[in-house]
Amino acid sequence: MRYRIRFRKQPSLWTLLLILAASCSDRQGPTGPTTPPVSSAVAAPSAAATAAGVCDFNPTESALTGPGWSRVFEEGFAGDLSQWTIWNGGAFNEELQLYQSSNLQTASGLLDITARKETATGATTPFDATPKTFSYTSGRIESKTHFSAASATPKVRLSARLKLPAGYGMWPAFWSYGDAWPTQGEIDVMEGRGQEPFQYQTSYWFGRRPGKNQVSNSATVVSSATSLMDCWHVYEVVWTKSTLTYLFDGQVVDTKSGDYISGMYGKKQRITLNLAVGGLFFGNYDPAAIQPGTLQVDWVKAFTSR
Repeated sequence: MRYRIRFRKQPSLWTLLLILAASCSDRQGPTGPTTPPVSSAVAAPSAAATAAGVCDFNPTESALTGPGWSRVFEEGFAGDLSQWTIWNGGAFNEELQLYQSSNLQTASGLLDITARKETATGATTPFDATPKTFSYTSGRIESKTHFSAASATPKVRLSARLKLPAGYGMWPAFWSYGDAWPTQGEIDVMEGRGQEPFQYQTSYWFGRRPGKNQVSNSATVVSSATSLMDCWHVYEVVWTKSTLTYLFDGQVVDTKSGDYISGMYGKKQRITLNLAVGGLFFGNYDPAAIQPGTLQVDWVKAFTSR
């Protein structure tokens, strides 16, 4: 789930990240990886954008989308997580957490995905039942509903209102993907780092063979003038046949076109929210300095338009 662009590292590390990005991604779904992932897809930054941001942005739905859009999915976290599949087990990308349901809590219309420093034993991944001991736990959910920019719904808009976690080594992500990765594509709407309160990144991945990503240089770093951790913000992507348009608090901050986006047309993806701990997304980092935090989710919505 989530690996893009914001590394300020030595040339040797940049080279390593680019090699990893070309090989595979961590986002594997309930059906399991077709081939063992070498890494999560980690993208080195290739572009940058700036945005003012609006602290605690929360527009009406009509103001958010404008005319022509129909809501096809909504989650306000007022009840249970019946619209979601809960990930149980470890993940990829050399992340340190065990995902489990007890790290997901809903109260007062909010979902808290909390990372904790604690020793826990669980499946190496949901596809490998080999027991493994983890030093951290966290949570990950994936929508049971799939979405597709296709002839019947040529425009798909995925939106979420989030408050990102502070804490060194926290890796929150809002993204979508399908199986077998990356043949259905992967769209990273937001990936953040807990030690970077004013920036996040966008990216996407696609390949025509399972386990083989063909996309490079797709990551964009978005810098906000307002804190992503002290304030609520709305992160969005509009997916069409030839473009991915990313919005932050209603402002277009990134538009991707060309390379392999058209290959995702007609493919099916599910929304994913998670909070990883450590991993390849951080390059050279100090695991001893990790500070657990909580990703808060106010709502998630999906819209379609012709």
